[in-house]
This record gives sequence, structure tokens and C-alpha cells, in this order.
Amino acid sequence: MAILLQKSKVMKAAGMSLVVLLAACSGDQSYKRQINDDDTYLEAPPLKALNVPAGMILPLQNGEYDIPPTVSKGQVGKGLDIRPPSQALALLSGTRAENSVKSSKLLLENTPENSNLWSQINNVLLKKGYKVSQRDDAGQTLTTDWIEWPRADENVPYQIRYRISIAHQSYQIELSVTNEGLRQGDQLITDSIEIQRYNALMLNELIEGVNQQRERISDNTAARNLGPLDVQSGGDISGLPQMIVRAPYNIVWDRLPAALEKAGMKVGSRSRSTGSIAVTYKGLSASDWKSMGVNEPSISEGDYKLQVGDLNNRSSLQFISEKGKPLTQSQNDELVAALKAAFSQTTGL
Repeated sequence: MAILLQKSKVMKAAGMSLVVLLAACSGDQSYKRQINDDDTYLEAPPLKALNVPAGMILPLQNGEYDIPPTVSKGQVGKGLDIRPPSQALALLSGTRAENSVKSSKLLLENTPENSNLWSQINNVLLKKGYKVSQRDDAGQTLTTDWIEWPRADENVPYQIRYRISIAHQSYQIELSVTNEGLRQGDQLITDSIEIQRYNALMLNELIEGVNQQRERISDNTAARNLGPLDVQSGGDISGLPQMIVRAPYNIVWDRLPAALEKAGMKVGSRSRSTGSIAVTYKGLSASDWKSMGVNEPSISEGDYKLQVGDLNNRSSLQFISEKGKPLTQSQNDELVAALKAAFSQTTGL
């Protein structure tokens, strides 16, 4: 009995130690910026002059391979920030980036595609909820209010103010993001590496936002040219039934929610990267199905997973039940007719 009690105390102590360790790790995020290997090399003794015994003659030396003495001014060991520098996203065609101590710049070709860059930049800031304290639309320059950047590798998030400007030249357009103040809590930050890091973060936010707007315009134009989306019955590589939509993935993905709602399906969580959509089928009234010109599908009401596949200029749709079973061939064909009618009555633009 005494042995059991002793083991119990040991287990409780170990558990408490683990809790304390996890709490410490969750509170201090500095370990995400530090090396996790042995840093005892820092304790290595410095180089010494060669002590030549009396009477020994050394070979001739010219100093070509001598290691000059240096004094390190940067951080070492655990104090060294191992995070890689942020680079500009290569999402917009015909661009190149430049970084300096104070600003990050994106140089774009002076083409009609980039003529609306200023309005697109403002749309990105509005969508992100970044407040602007000063704006000069004529000069295409603005200054943001303090913006907080929550990051998983910082204990206290940084706050930054930016000056964002666009300069037009004869052959190129310069988008510039300049630091107007960087602070962490009450402490002002002047470290050039941190300034460049957060300038690049904002530049990438703008690049990504502008790219999304242009993709949307391109997809909408393509969708208008395509007209109503054609849906046909097909099968995957294993022979299981699926639907084939004759349109690219981006267009189908954007138009699916409205079409699914039209077909009596409530859309839940969506993951564009994996092509997964959670839907709940509730069905429609007989009059609603009649107005769509199709018969009511025989699938059961309930939750389904819709898997969307990218087939280049076409897309695949496959419904899977809660139990992990795909639709039967007849159920799949019934939904083909329903979704074809739904796509024809919704534009998604």
C-alpha cells in the first residue's frame, strides 16, 4: 500500500511538472525564434598565437590565409532570430520587388491591367478593416492608422503605421510600403530587420488582395462567356458516380454556393484548397421543383460532404454521405439534372 501511494505521488508530481512546462511553452513564444540545437560552440576558446619552440624554423608565410580578428555585434546563440526574411509574393505578372531599411517596393509594368492599382489597393485595405488616417487620392498616397499584427511567434503583437504610395513612371509603376512607426506594447522598435519584416508583410497583403480581385474579374468574365454551366454524369477512376461540370475549378467553386442553395442544400464549412464543402440537404417543395423543371431527387435529407475536383478546364462533383458512401448512379443522375437547372438560374457574379 505504501508503495502504491508513493507511485501515486510520483505520478502527480510528474503531471504537475508537465503542466507547468506546457504552460511555460504556451506563454513564452521566443522558442519559435531560437535555435533548438546545442550552442556550446559559443564557449569555444578564442584563437591564440602559435607558440614556436626555440630552434624551430617555420615555413615562409604571406598572410593570404590568415583569419583576421573580428568583433561580433549581432546576437548569438538563443538570442539569434532564426526566422527567414519575408519575401514578396510572386502573384502579379511582370513584377519585381526591392527592399531597403525603411520601405518595401513592388515594381510593376505600366500596362492597362495596372491602371486601376490605386483603387484596388484601397479595396484591399477596406476589406481587411485597416483604418486610414490620411489619404491623398490625387497623389495616390495614404497613411494608415496603427495596425496590429497578431503572430504566433510573438508574445506581444507588433503595431505598425504605414505610408502606402503609388508612383507612375514612363515604363513602370512603383508601389511603395514605408514604415511610419513600429512598436511592441509601449516600446518603440527601430531594428531594421523587424521594420523590413513588417513592411514585407503589408506588401504581401496588398499583393494577395489585388491578385484576388483580378482573379475574380477574370473568372466573372470567363463565366459570362461560358453562359449556363453544363453538368453531366460521369465516374471517377474507380468507377464511382460523380458529376462533371464543364467549367474551370475557380468558376465552379464561386458559383456552387448559390446553385446548391437553389437545389435545397444549405452550405456549411468550405475549404477551397482541398475542394471540400459540407452541405445539409433539406429538399424543396413540389412547386419549387416544378418551377425548376426537374423531378425531386430521391436522396435522403441530411448531411453530406461535397468533394470538388479540378480537371483543368472541367470540374468534378462527388457527394458522400455521413457514413462515407457515395451516391448511387440513379441518385447521382437525379442530382445532375437538379444542379444543371440550379446553375442555369444562378449566375454567381
